[in-house]
Amino acid sequence: MYTRKNSRNLTGEERQRFVGAVLELKRRGEYDDFVRMHIEFYVTDGQDGLRAAHMTPSFFPWHRRYLLEFERALQRVDPAVTVPYWDWTADDSPAAALWSDDFLGGNGQGPDQRVMTGPFAYESGHWKINSGVTDREYLTRNFGRPSAPIALPTRDELAWAMDEPVYDTAPWNSTVTSGFRNRLEGWLSEGAERWRNHNRVHRWVGGHMLGASSPNDPVFWLHHSFIDLLWDRWRRRHPKAVYQPSNRLHPDDPQHGRVISLDEPMPPWDVRPSELLDHSRLYRYAP
Repeated sequence: MYTRKNSRNLTGEERQRFVGAVLELKRRGEYDDFVRMHIEFYVTDGQDGLRAAHMTPSFFPWHRRYLLEFERALQRVDPAVTVPYWDWTADDSPAAALWSDDFLGGNGQGPDQRVMTGPFAYESGHWKINSGVTDREYLTRNFGRPSAPIALPTRDELAWAMDEPVYDTAPWNSTVTSGFRNRLEGWLSEGAERWRNHNRVHRWVGGHMLGASSPNDPVFWLHHSFIDLLWDRWRRRHPKAVYQPSNRLHPDDPQHGRVISLDEPMPPWDVRPSELLDHSRLYRYAP
């Protein structure tokens, strides 16, 4: 078993080793394979076919396995490396150590929002964007979206999701107004704030963190490590809650063939959500 640490508690050496392993995956071409995988399985409500990664109950187990695959790739480079987590309710400003020059680098600059500092700046010569929705070869960010300001989620906003005792509800997509999955994933548009929790973090970082190609920004992994930790905390808080839907949807259900139930396989690994409910034999989270 190994430990995923809070990013703010990493030593200088741990930061260096994480960055070094990420850059090596990029050099080998493996990193872009992960980006393409996320693009492939980012299927929205309005698209045809199975929704495995987003706007669906399997959001948490799919990303847990995805994160594990990435972490295992990092550990093939350096066995000591794990994916740290970013607690965005605490490290909630561009001044956080997360964005230092020796870790993830800072905000985008100028009208093109190009990241100019840190190891993932295009000028470093090691980070070229090869898969995405634009033809820009450089990483972009737009912290806080100054043209229409947005803040990172607060502890109270996160608690609103964590207090929900039901995992998910029909119609099992982005439109459901209750259930932990969508409260944390954040497609709810009630009230003044359209984006909630997970989605708001993507919006706050901006640039390449918007949309299906968001793993182009390495902060994606730290964000989803925290999402994975929050799922774990929610399950401990609500021990009687179960993954929903627990059974395969009836053929007459409009979401049949689009939603993965507890014991149906998730692509591309052919692993079931029921196999990913407990991670305690693989890793733990440090406070």
